[in-house]
Amino acid sequence: MTNPTPTVTLLTRAGCGMCTIALTQLQTICGDFGLPVHTVDVDEAAVTDPALRAEYGDRLPVVLLDGREHSYFDVDEPRLRADLSRFAGRDGK
Repeated sequence: MTNPTPTVTLLTRAGCGMCTIALTQLQTICGDFGLPVHTVDVDEAAVTDPALRAEYGDRLPVVLLDGREHSYFDVDEPRLRADLSRFAGRDGK
């Protein structure tokens, strides 16, 4: 049985230095698992989804794993690697 492929999304906004650092970290981590990193600018998304910015806009960056909040401000690398390893059916790196 194959495990489903997880989706990693970074909620961000233009000009956010911490978001840039988080994106670089996520690209490395997700690259190790062969996964892309999706990004969503909460200010741009607010046009059609104002609740997204209302919920997350004051504590960016936010990492979502399969649409659920995984970490914010800092990427929790050990936890994310462990969770992605479970999806991949292998031990963490």
